[in-house]
Amino acid sequence: MTFNSIIKVYTVAASPNWFMPWQTKQQRESTGSGFIIEGRRIITNAHCVADQAHVMIRKHGDPTKYTARVVAVGHECDLALLTTDSEEFWEGTRPLTFGGIPELQDPVAVVGYPTGGDNISVSVGVVSRVEPQQYVHGATSLLAIQIDAAINPGNSGGPALINHEVVGVAFQSLEGAENIGFIIPVPIINHFLRDVEKNSGVYGFPALGISCQAMENTQLRSFYGMKTNETGVLICKIRPLTDSAQKLKEHDVILEIDGQVVGNDGTVVFRNRERISFDYVLSRKFAGQSRLQDVQLYSVEAQPLKHLVPIQQYDLLPRYFIYAGLVFTPLSQPYLHEYGDDWYNTSPRRLCDRALMGEQQIEDQEAVILSQVLQDSTNAGYEALCNMQARCP
Repeated sequence: MTFNSIIKVYTVAASPNWFMPWQTKQQRESTGSGFIIEGRRIITNAHCVADQAHVMIRKHGDPTKYTARVVAVGHECDLALLTTDSEEFWEGTRPLTFGGIPELQDPVAVVGYPTGGDNISVSVGVVSRVEPQQYVHGATSLLAIQIDAAINPGNSGGPALINHEVVGVAFQSLEGAENIGFIIPVPIINHFLRDVEKNSGVYGFPALGISCQAMENTQLRSFYGMKTNETGVLICKIRPLTDSAQKLKEHDVILEIDGQVVGNDGTVVFRNRERISFDYVLSRKFAGQSRLQDVQLYSVEAQPLKHLVPIQQYDLLPRYFIYAGLVFTPLSQPYLHEYGDDWYNTSPRRLCDRALMGEQQIEDQEAVILSQVLQDSTNAGYEALCNMQARCP
């Protein structure tokens, strides 16, 4: 019965051409996996349906493909919800239920449709690590579970099961390593689902907008007047357009967050004898308040961060303005990705620095660039003016 709930996802996608924003690139086809949950919904990965033009789904053992509809996408956490209006599709299916965070060395079965065949595949491994990891698709650091089961292209979006309960969603592997894969744990999945139900859309994962330094140095702790039994981290930078900028200061020391003591290495107690980065406490929250304590207790509103240069722009068409052959467009990391996989070395250095280190100083600020010049007699002599940031007078 479990296999009847595992879905193969067929996607036709067309990504924008960021160098020529009035065009899209050639359509490409890909496959992924998914599984049915309550409410006649299907969970898969966001990267399986990013920039989708058409999505179809197929059940295990069913030759028929059904047209699917994307309900919600959370690119930050690499999760998406699908459904279909076909009553026939739902016949004989049963939603899978969620478990908890597995313990180390727990056996896990990853089910999906990896490349190399058209039928369902089962890979078995054990849990080897639980800690925040960089989510490649969303370029964010969230809790992830490392397993030694192979996660190959096509496996993405499939469930990881323990005793027929879902403990995660397969989503990426470690490049250059063998049999090291990662699954999205249930707390992240539940956060995504609750976000969709509460806000009728995906709001994202909040952050305080601060950069911190570890306080492992005895002299550093002494300089900031910390007691011998106190531990914490030093705030060394605060984003200007955050609630933190109104209530915290650089060189404040965070001793606790939501009642959990922060270690000098920036970790909090996770479970048993495990420790985890204090950012995990924030990732469990929704946009709103978080309690911090230095010498005083502060209630700080944590919100998803807004970047001067957007990190990802999936499912969006580029904005542009052409005047006398001069092409203006907001700078984004997808624009720089057009320079190739090594974009941070091959793209224009001044734009790369702006993308990686620039911060909004006023609300809704953007970095607009003159990307290229479409040559004409009107703009003769301006041909070399490309990849330059426009400045307000």
